[in-house]
Amino acid sequence: MIAVQNVSKHFENKQALSEVNLDIATGEFISIVGPSGCGKSTLLRIIADLVSTNGVVTKPDKGAFVFQDSALLPWRTVQRNVELLMELEKTPDKKTKAEQALAQVGLTGFENHYPHELSGGMKMRLSLARSLVLEPEYLLLDEPLSAVDELTREVLQEEIYEIWLKHKFTSILVTHNVAEAVYLSRRVVVMSPRPGKITDIVDIPFKKRTPKLRSTAEFSAVCNDISGKLRAWK
Repeated sequence: MIAVQNVSKHFENKQALSEVNLDIATGEFISIVGPSGCGKSTLLRIIADLVSTNGVVTKPDKGAFVFQDSALLPWRTVQRNVELLMELEKTPDKKTKAEQALAQVGLTGFENHYPHELSGGMKMRLSLARSLVLEPEYLLLDEPLSAVDELTREVLQEEIYEIWLKHKFTSILVTHNVAEAVYLSRRVVVMSPRPGKITDIVDIPFKKRTPKLRSTAEFSAVCNDISGKLRAWK
């Protein structure tokens, strides 16, 4: 379980977050949506201990962060990029674990390629593989699919969902894409403009996620409901 209690954040003279409280159950996948500048990414970084706060965050010991920028090392091959964090933690069997993670994200056969030889979607798969090898108890995703085209984005959403189903690590996704949030999540957290506060938490009713779900009236209705809550602040 991840528990966020009374989390606020000031940057110089600006307040980014105000009294955020949120509980995420073990193995749950939630998404956070809100207008630009509302503090979504700041909240994710606070949970990851990358940004300080006066509030309290309780979480498991072992986590991983997938950034918007894939942040790959251009001089290292695909295989060596995946092994990087394991090298820092002195994890045994690096090669085998890296190969297993690459297989999960569909990059088998690209082990000896370099980042500049990969498409945007492949780079994001590689970034995800680099996090999976750590076997995290929770995974934080900060708009990881924002730079890819719409078709690739939908395919990657489906792959992320399947990986989550397999591993069931607690997952928090920050996104501007409401349909993405609805497709992936059990709950969608809606935030207000800065200073960011949680205004709504929407339960997503779908038990199974398939590509056909996106074309259903029920899916559109949930997306429209969340979009309406976001537009209420304009």
